[in-house]
Amino acid sequence: MSNHDERWEVNRERDAVAAPFESNLPKKGALGEALAPVAGFGVTLRNFFKPVVTEQYPYKKTPPMPRYHGRHQLNRHPDGLEKCIGCELCAWACPADAIYVEADSNTPDAQFSPGERYGRVYQINYLRCIFCGLCIEACPTRALTMTNEYELAGPTREGLIFEKQDLLAPMGANMLAAPHPMVPGTTDGSYYRGEVTGVVESQEAWVRENRPEDPTLPENVAAASGAGGAGAGGAGAGGAGAGAAGTGASATGASATGTDGVSPATASGTVTNAATPRGDA
Repeated sequence: MSNHDERWEVNRERDAVAAPFESNLPKKGALGEALAPVAGFGVTLRNFFKPVVTEQYPYKKTPPMPRYHGRHQLNRHPDGLEKCIGCELCAWACPADAIYVEADSNTPDAQFSPGERYGRVYQINYLRCIFCGLCIEACPTRALTMTNEYELAGPTREGLIFEKQDLLAPMGANMLAAPHPMVPGTTDGSYYRGEVTGVVESQEAWVRENRPEDPTLPENVAAASGAGGAGAGGAGAGGAGAGAAGTGASATGASATGTDGVSPATASGTVTNAATPRGDA
């Protein structure tokens, strides 16, 4: 046996001897040793006599923290154009492969976002999403952000694959729905720097010429608001009419009843179904 083998033989003999375990924690006294079996129930015993708090969800919902990672949202510029440019960086950054993006080119007749491209197809599979937020960190235009919405359960798997129309932010006040041209004299950089603050007349004229029925045009918004107000006013007038009719009927009944609660017509025997006086009911 060589020296090398002898050395390893010695190490094997040494390693075969199990050294006794010695804890670095201070040793317990007699009382501590006696209570050691139930020491693990300390947290349970401390909370055993506290009042039980039952969450009343969904009737009472606790608001999440401001930076809570909830459902995603595709944002818009102040004039209504979409911020997403279809770069697919969010899809590349997603560790769960939950985002699918297809880009397309903007044209003069179909300008959906500033610049050359926009996201024609945008899907987020919430069966895969882990809400890590890496996608919003990768977005160069702040098109993708995360809201505080956390109620994302559904009865089907297909319903948890959100499409672009499900993720787009709602139209704000004085916005025009895309597509429509950019603000004249601006570039995509002007949009990214926040220099575009709203819709201009030329954009409204373009939408009015190409999509006169667009519900986001000012005249269509005013017409819809007027129709809603007229409907509500009509309902109120109907209620007022019914109230007036009821008041008139009550007044008529009161005038037809005598001071002693008996109708004069009943006394003469010509009416047999007169109202019963309240005192005799």
